[in-house]
Amino acid sequence: MRLTIYYGGTFDPVHKGHLAIAAAAQSAFNTEVILLPSADPPHRPPASASAEQRAAMVELAIAGQPGLRCDPRELHRSGKSYSVLSLRELREEHGPDHPMAWLIGIDSFLGLPSWHHWQDLFGLCHFIVVRRPGLDIDAAGSELSAACEGRWQTDPEALSRCPSGRIYRLPMPLRPESATAVRAGLQAGQNMNAVLTPTVAAYIHRHGLYTSGV
Repeated sequence: MRLTIYYGGTFDPVHKGHLAIAAAAQSAFNTEVILLPSADPPHRPPASASAEQRAAMVELAIAGQPGLRCDPRELHRSGKSYSVLSLRELREEHGPDHPMAWLIGIDSFLGLPSWHHWQDLFGLCHFIVVRRPGLDIDAAGSELSAACEGRWQTDPEALSRCPSGRIYRLPMPLRPESATAVRAGLQAGQNMNAVLTPTVAAYIHRHGLYTSGV
């Protein structure tokens, strides 16, 4: 069966770095990538834009790009946006044997032990880990390192041969963009159009987003 990839995040706002990561995963695994905006992220400060606004920006950013789509399920669930809840739902929808992966930045992956029921995640999905400048898996703590033991794969096809539990480093050039830097630039009145799609830049301007606080 073909692997299904989910790319979770706050996307506050979605930028070209996010799209490049999604495209790299799409190319590496020859499958669609589904962006899944979180509504109320428990492991970070509240998002600057509302969940509805962030999902709308994701829809605008991926419009007309084959193989990318948005899943807004977390907007319709009350309470914190725990990834394990979405993955349990998705596993039930896809069935126990369908290969499914969570696309994640190395910074978030290193923080996995702080996630709700984090060890259950390996039984629900694979992980596709994306490098970021200044971070490497060597920085993982002992608990995460132990949980990852024997799971790393160098062949992307390995993730399609079982439903969950494997980890793959996505080979792609390091991307300098970050949502934090985009928000800070907009707050400072800088033109951030180089890292935003025109549709997302227009949406931010139209709704007056990120003009106070980051």
